[in-house]
Amino acid sequence: GVGTGAVPQQPNATALPAPVALAAGFDPGLARRYGVVEGRETGDVGHSLIEAPDVNMVRVYRNGRAFENYGEDPYLAGRLAVANIQGIQSQGVLAEVKHYTANDQETNRTTVDEEIDDRTLHEIHLPAFEAAVKEGHVASVMCAYPSVNGAFMCENRHLLTDVLRGQWGFDGFVQSDAGATHTAVGSAQAGQDLELHDNGPYDQELKQAVLDGTVSMDQLDTMIERRLAIEIRAGLFDHPRTVTPIDAAAGGAVARSAAEQTSVLLKNAGAALPLDAGRLHSIAVVGPYAQVAHPGGGGSSHVDPLYTVSPVDGITRRAGSGVTVRSSDGADPAAAAALAKSSDVAVVIVGDTEKEGTDRTSLSLGGGQDDLVRSVVAANPHTIVVLNSGAPVLMPWIDDVPAVLEAWYPGEEDGNALAALLFGDVNPSGRLPVTFPRSETQTPVSSPERYPGVNGVVTYSERLQVGYRWYDAQGQDPLFPFGYGLSYTTFAFGHLTVGRPDHDGRVTVGLDVRNTGSRTGAEVAQVYVTDPASAGEPPRQLKAFTKVTLRPGQVRHVRLTLDRRAFSVWDSAAQRWTVPGGRYAIAVGDSSRDLPLSAPVTLPAH
Repeated sequence: GVGTGAVPQQPNATALPAPVALAAGFDPGLARRYGVVEGRETGDVGHSLIEAPDVNMVRVYRNGRAFENYGEDPYLAGRLAVANIQGIQSQGVLAEVKHYTANDQETNRTTVDEEIDDRTLHEIHLPAFEAAVKEGHVASVMCAYPSVNGAFMCENRHLLTDVLRGQWGFDGFVQSDAGATHTAVGSAQAGQDLELHDNGPYDQELKQAVLDGTVSMDQLDTMIERRLAIEIRAGLFDHPRTVTPIDAAAGGAVARSAAEQTSVLLKNAGAALPLDAGRLHSIAVVGPYAQVAHPGGGGSSHVDPLYTVSPVDGITRRAGSGVTVRSSDGADPAAAAALAKSSDVAVVIVGDTEKEGTDRTSLSLGGGQDDLVRSVVAANPHTIVVLNSGAPVLMPWIDDVPAVLEAWYPGEEDGNALAALLFGDVNPSGRLPVTFPRSETQTPVSSPERYPGVNGVVTYSERLQVGYRWYDAQGQDPLFPFGYGLSYTTFAFGHLTVGRPDHDGRVTVGLDVRNTGSRTGAEVAQVYVTDPASAGEPPRQLKAFTKVTLRPGQVRHVRLTLDRRAFSVWDSAAQRWTVPGGRYAIAVGDSSRDLPLSAPVTLPAH
């Protein structure tokens, strides 16, 4: 949403669910509607640019800004970024994709040097930015704090000029992150147009550089013209922004819908969910996030919401007058357990607290929350755990709890959306955009060299094995895999067809998706590609997806297109995408680890 950041006098705005939640929707249409709210309300508060979306990969699960990202897969992040940018810019304001690039940790973010090979950059850390530029036509790019291969990003001529403008044809303007401009000459010559800072190097230092001839007047003109051209094209001078009352109902409706569609049902043993208000007399709602809404994380993205709905209020309203709802903040686990024991069902709401500027110290829930869950479920085996987290958390109690719902940071409509999901008014359809590990060490970056770095250097030696790619390549069994999510109904896939590549290298994939259960629900059909061994790629990679809503018994045939890029690898020597000729495997299912359908296709080298 429209964050107040360092401008406390800015009006409040709609607090949408965190971007990681949006990613869990696997739905570009939802991302566009989300962007429309962001764009409209940016204009309503009198601004003409919003610093969004944030498309850095969730490489480090402890990253304090993981909640701002679109998960661990570059293809998913790219599809959502394009739709989100289109939504924002449809409202006559500018989107600014960030943080270019590999801004993957908050620890030492302003000084760390990241060693990343060229192929890994182009295949993992750059594709979402590339899509934002080429397909989203994003107005602006924010250069990030860290150094990449020895050059601060806002002075990295290779990435700002050779790649961003040269290879991708970006014609917008580059703005620094706050305080990320180190020298006026270095940034100007690298391709940074605008500094996000008062009295920084682009003030007197840049003026002197122009007077000295170190930065030419032509360079200065170009820096200004890039920004003015975008502003003129967007109509910002023709239609100056003025403060306008925000439509709280319209924003709130999108916030609620987004929260409902992006929550992920992780476990539901014995059909513990949905709850049936007609069969209940009492509900205990306990935990640190039970009595207050947990709309988002902290830092510059913080939104002061127009209003909030707490979980206990939402559940009380939905349960109706025939059900007694009692609540506790869980500070006293014994009292919370007693409350749970005297209730028909207990809902425990726990979570993490992520914020810009610092990483989490571990993946464990803090403040004794694991003990709270254990106490409550011991007192009442009919316990539902709701997670308000911005990234994966450890669940040492998972075997003892019948149902777990990942609600992320759900925005201002927290309680209403949660109640709709718990009582089955809405069928959960979110899918994990990040892998959930079993332990602190079961991650791709569990060595100090990979995170947080040694002697100020982080080595991306996992290369292409980010997220689920690492778990698959290493034969690791995560707690919950990428793409995973349950439903109150069941689905089946069938009749997979994989066509021959056309003259442009496109391959059409067709399949049937059937709702085999008793409730209307949405399934996400996910298409993964396995390259020939000679390509040196991870075992399988997401290359297409679609979300399908079906009534009980309904079947729909869906068609997805894999373009040539889906089969390409980056050739660093040639600085271009190439297709290794050979036999590829196309697999389809509902997560990266549940792919019941597969078929081969052969492509010529290109």
